[in-house]
Amino acid sequence: MILEVAVLDVIPSETNSFERDFATASLIITRMKGYQGHELKRCLEVSSRYLLLVHWDTVEDHTIGFRQSPEYQEWKSLLHKYYDPFPRVEHYEAVPARPIVDKG
Repeated sequence: MILEVAVLDVIPSETNSFERDFATASLIITRMKGYQGHELKRCLEVSSRYLLLVHWDTVEDHTIGFRQSPEYQEWKSLLHKYYDPFPRVEHYEAVPARPIVDKG
């Protein structure tokens, strides 16, 4: 599983509209191949900053399957007008836990 992480800086006067349109956009992404779930979090220190976390089966499910789809164009038209600056998106994978070995 891959975790997509995006810090979204929304134009401060547009946060209510962004949240409304994000609810609509959420319905788009949930139908995509490889989508496993997502969360949108609002920052307590900067009320117009959000953290978007999306779980995908693979990086390609996001970067190719979603980003190159007609559905992404709808997502883009709903949300991209709210960002300033445009968000940086990164992908993360789990790091296996390594047991601590007591050599004493």
